[in-house]
Amino acid sequence: MNPRFLLLASAALVLIAPAAPVLARQVATGAEQAAPDVLSRTDRDAALTAIAAAVRASYVFPEKDAAIVARLEKARQDGRYDMEDAGVFAERVTEDLRAASGDRHMYMLYNPAQYAAATSASPADGAAMSQSGAAAFERRAAVRDHHGLVAQEILPGNIRYLKVAGFEWIQDETGAVYDSALRFLKDGDAVIIDVRGNPGGTHQAVRYLVSHFMDPDVLELTFLEGGQAPKQSWTLDHLPAGRLKGKPLYVLIDGNTGSAAEAFAYDVQQFKLGELVGAKTAGAANNNKFVPVAPGFMLSVSFGRPVHAVSQANWDGTGVAPTIEVASARALETAQSLALTRLAAAPGASPEALAEYAWARITVDAALKPVSIPPSRLKAWAGPYGEVTISLRDGKLWMARAERPLRSLTPLTADGLFAVDGSDRLRARFTDTGMETLWRGDPDARVYPRGTAAPKG
Repeated sequence: MNPRFLLLASAALVLIAPAAPVLARQVATGAEQAAPDVLSRTDRDAALTAIAAAVRASYVFPEKDAAIVARLEKARQDGRYDMEDAGVFAERVTEDLRAASGDRHMYMLYNPAQYAAATSASPADGAAMSQSGAAAFERRAAVRDHHGLVAQEILPGNIRYLKVAGFEWIQDETGAVYDSALRFLKDGDAVIIDVRGNPGGTHQAVRYLVSHFMDPDVLELTFLEGGQAPKQSWTLDHLPAGRLKGKPLYVLIDGNTGSAAEAFAYDVQQFKLGELVGAKTAGAANNNKFVPVAPGFMLSVSFGRPVHAVSQANWDGTGVAPTIEVASARALETAQSLALTRLAAAPGASPEALAEYAWARITVDAALKPVSIPPSRLKAWAGPYGEVTISLRDGKLWMARAERPLRSLTPLTADGLFAVDGSDRLRARFTDTGMETLWRGDPDARVYPRGTAAPKG
C-alpha cells in the first residue's frame, strides 16, 4: 500500500477508541479470534523492546521519542505491565503511548489473526512484514465490508443517503464499488454522506470520494515525513460516475469519526463543499503504519503528518467542528430538514418537487419532534370506516383492510395525521366526520365516513 495517502492502514483493522478511558481493542476480522495468549515476562520485555525500537525508528515527532520510551520503561519497572493477559497488556501500553505522545494514532492491538497475516513465515523474523499476507487480509476484510460502503437509501424528498463505515481501498476493486454508489447519489436532489463512527482508513478512498465534489487537479493534502520529500494528493481527473458538484451536500460526523474520515470532513469544511452536521470529530490526523510485535500484537506508529492546501494545518488534537452541532442520534434528521428547506427555496423547483418536499418535511419534523397523542383521543378514533377498521392495541392505532396486511399507524401531527407504517407513500388523517387516506403525489384524498360501507372520492 502506498503510504503517501495512508491515514489508517485499514478501517477493518483499526479503531479510534473513546477519549476516556483510552483502550486498545480487538477488531472483528470475520474470523473467530483465539483466546488471549498467556504472556511471560520474557514476552512482555521483548514486546516493549520492539515497541521502543519502532518509536525511535519511525515516530513523526522524534523530539518526543525519549519521553515515550521513558514512560514505557517506568511503567515496566513499576510493575504496571505484570500480567499474563495479552489484551490487558495492549490496553495499558496504548494508554501510556497516547499519554506520552498526545497522539491518537499511537496504540497497540492484540490481534493474532492480523499478526499472522502481516508477519513472514519464519517465527524468528517476527518484525518482518509479509506484504502479500497483509494485502490478502485487508482484501478479505474489505470484501466482507463492501469496501466500507455499507448502506445506501433514498430518503423522502429524493435525498440520497450513503453510509461509509470505513475508508477501505483495494486497488482495481474498490473504485468500481464507489462508482456504483456515486451514480446512485448523482440521481438525488441532495446528498447525505454519513461518516459517524467511521474510524478512518486509507486516503486513496478519501481522495476518490471527495474528487466527485471538486474540480480536477486541485491540491488537497501534502504529506510530510521526516527525511522524505513531501508527497501531495491532488483531486482526480477521470471519474467514471462523473462529478456531483452543485448538489446540496451534508456530511454527518461525531466524536467517533476519526483519521481518514476526518480528512474527508476537513475537505468538506475547508473547500466549502457542504455542511457538517453532528458533533466534533476525534482529532487524529497523523499518518500511521502497523508494525507486528510478537507474539500477536499490531503496533500503530505515526510516521508522517498531512498539511491541508487551504488551512496549511490539520485537525490533529482539535478535531473537525460541525457547521450544525447536534447530538449524533439527531444528525440524520437534522440534515434532512436542512436539505428540504434548501431544496424548497431553490429557484425553479417544480410544483411536483415542492409537493414532494412538503410531504417529506412532515415525516422529518415528526422524527425530530415526536408527537404524543392522549390515549382517550386515540380511542375516539378507533372504529369502522367502511371497508377500513381502526383498532387500538397497546396504545397504538392499527389499520385493517380486507385481504391486506394489518398496518400500524404512527402520529405525524397532533391534529390526526398518521403515517401508515411500512410505506412512505400512504398516510391516514382523521377528521370530525371520518377518515381520509392520502397518497404521495395524488392531490385527492379518499374519504371514508365513519361507519359507512365504501370510500368516497
